[in-house]
Amino acid sequence: MTIEEYLKKLERFMDDPYARQVRTCFAGLDGRSELAVLQAPSRSEYEQLARAVARMTPQERENAERLSQARTEQLAQEAGADPALLAIFLNGYALEKRKAAGR
Repeated sequence: MTIEEYLKKLERFMDDPYARQVRTCFAGLDGRSELAVLQAPSRSEYEQLARAVARMTPQERENAERLSQARTEQLAQEAGADPALLAIFLNGYALEKRKAAGR
């Protein structure tokens, strides 16, 4: 699975009414539910992630699960994305890729 395929997988539940309702169950005291972003991203979150993925070099896309924290933060800044959101996305991708490989 490529990083682009993983991003596309998240797109189908973007702003889905039922997913938003479920996501509220995971909201913290501040009303956000960052960990649920991998199941039901808002349009804004999805667009931030898409901009960050678009800024990656081909080599970074190939090895997205191995990006350093510094590079993740730099990509987020360049894309106008939340660094924590991008980190959660990249960690989710790494887990998904590992699962697909049977590890």
